Amino acid sequence: MSIAEPLPSLARLAQGFQEETLQEARRTIDVCNACRYCEGYCPVFPDMELKRAFSDEDLVHLANLCHGCKGCYYACQYAPPHEFGLNLPRTFADLRRESYEAYAWPRGLAGLFQRNGLFVSLATSLLLVLVMGLSALLIAPEALMGVNRGPGSFYAVIPYEVMVGVAGLSFGYAVFALGMGLRTYWKAAGPRGVSAKDLALGLHDALTLKHLGGGGHGCNEKDESFSQQKRWLHQAMMWGFLLCFASTSIATVYDHVFGWIAPYSWYSLPVLLGTVGGFGLAIGTGGLFWMKFSTDPVPVSKRTFGMDMGLLALLFLVAVTGLALLFFRHTSAMGWLLVIHLGFVLALFITLPYGKFVHGLYRFAAILRHHADQRAHKG
Repeated sequence: MSIAEPLPSLARLAQGFQEETLQEARRTIDVCNACRYCEGYCPVFPDMELKRAFSDEDLVHLANLCHGCKGCYYACQYAPPHEFGLNLPRTFADLRRESYEAYAWPRGLAGLFQRNGLFVSLATSLLLVLVMGLSALLIAPEALMGVNRGPGSFYAVIPYEVMVGVAGLSFGYAVFALGMGLRTYWKAAGPRGVSAKDLALGLHDALTLKHLGGGGHGCNEKDESFSQQKRWLHQAMMWGFLLCFASTSIATVYDHVFGWIAPYSWYSLPVLLGTVGGFGLAIGTGGLFWMKFSTDPVPVSKRTFGMDMGLLALLFLVAVTGLALLFFRHTSAMGWLLVIHLGFVLALFITLPYGKFVHGLYRFAAILRHHADQRAHKG
């Protein structure tokens, strides 16, 4: 039974939320708010203590603010086998997954979150078969399997217009769909009035992954022991992805502004950033992939497993094939490596708005609301 009746809600169950998930989150939060033993663990508990009754949007905000450290689960006196059976990390993970579906754009594709691992696998396989099949049919064998050197060698395999057009359309769609989903989330559960200081604090927390530090001791993955491993691997993945994106962006400027055509030298900025970023992305995703099988399964949501693994596997394959293309670009393997790498990149773009990637956007919005709410409370 909830301490107080829930506040009026904008996020209706018809949007994708299940009644039992919301009620379990509300029940758990009521007990946590009365106990307050974990109030120093992460920003979830200070925000929780600002209210006695929680709307659906408040629950969604707290769920997306949770970083899944699991410290509260191992410290909780009401966790199983206690009759209350509280499991806040798993409850919030279930609610986060439902929020991804609730705010997805377009609404007709929201169901892709329910079987996301299968969706990512099928989309990747089909796109790879399509790209490789068309390459074999349309590209001259001497270009696809020959040795291509010098500026424009990539375009000798796949024409510039085709490469830029397909990549641009798929990436543009991904950005637009992600933006529309974030807009809907922001209107429902995002902050109301963000100051410059809130933004600075939010960027610091997000870029340093502060809240994966478990209040300074680290996260609990296997048992009550603390470790910073999850935070380090997430940082390698995040910064690796950002460096790869920066590499691609700078290469675009080189090509379209200065007329410097790829591939670039080993000491050029795009290659240096792409190499460091590729290794970081591969190490981060590979390590997190391994942790999924070694972590304690009790405080982990089974409903998000396929989604987590799908994104990690796809990011890992993009990183590895990109590095392989870089190191073997002056050999006869370059043609097929380019085709395979672009196939994985295309699959990544198409699946981004309907997988775990959206959690980064929603979590950043939740961090901003955390700072805005705390500032308003202190004020």
